[in-house]
Amino acid sequence: MGSTPARPLRLAGEVAIVTGATMGLGRVVARHFGSEGCAVVLTGRDHDRGSRAAREVEEEGGAAIFVPADLSREDDCQALVQATLAHFGSLTVLVNNAVNNTAMGDDGPVADVDRATFDAVLAVNLVGPATLSRLAIPAMLEAGHGAIVNVSSRAAERGTPGLAAYTASKGGLNALARSITIDYAGQGIRCNTVQAGYILHEVRDAELTPERRRQIEGMHLTRISTALDIAYAIAFLASREAETISGVTLQVDGGSSMVRGRTLG
Repeated sequence: MGSTPARPLRLAGEVAIVTGATMGLGRVVARHFGSEGCAVVLTGRDHDRGSRAAREVEEEGGAAIFVPADLSREDDCQALVQATLAHFGSLTVLVNNAVNNTAMGDDGPVADVDRATFDAVLAVNLVGPATLSRLAIPAMLEAGHGAIVNVSSRAAERGTPGLAAYTASKGGLNALARSITIDYAGQGIRCNTVQAGYILHEVRDAELTPERRRQIEGMHLTRISTALDIAYAIAFLASREAETISGVTLQVDGGSSMVRGRTLG
């Protein structure tokens, strides 16, 4: 019997910016993109972690560079897009994954969150993606196609106690995808949202008690998602296989968004 033909690489020929790519989900997304033939520009604030993450992408077979950026600064966003075009010659995919974790400790109910915290959270979680999208779209139009994937949270739709700024930012991110779709899908630029649920994290979850683990697993109809599960969904939406999909919010949460309905009837 002959050998099975190799599967075509899903992102061959694409050039992507992945924000928040120095650790966690963004790092896994960047590595998976590299394995799918994509050239990847990783960005974040930690140069050492970013350089290591870029090497991991190269080990997966993709070309990669790290460009440090503070997404709350427009000049950093401009420099990021310019560096991408200078190094790879085009830009066809943008993954808006970065989140402002430093301000999360000051988040809370609406009446308890000061203006500085709202500004800091929205600057990275919503205004940053909007700015990068604005700067990336002309390059995508020149390339003849483009895909933007926003990484949101189920908090955007169902809310989470004590996270008013974060919840508002993710709700806005979902709406941003719809606005980009209405304005640019007819010109070959798609924008979709992956709305992640609980993501299994080896470090955070290493000391889960068996009881807590069963409780979390009971919140899912299939199983708890890993970062790679989310990366698979993002890669699909970024690929040409999803050319007729735009403006959608894809739940990747092990069916946990359905559990409440099953429980309440």
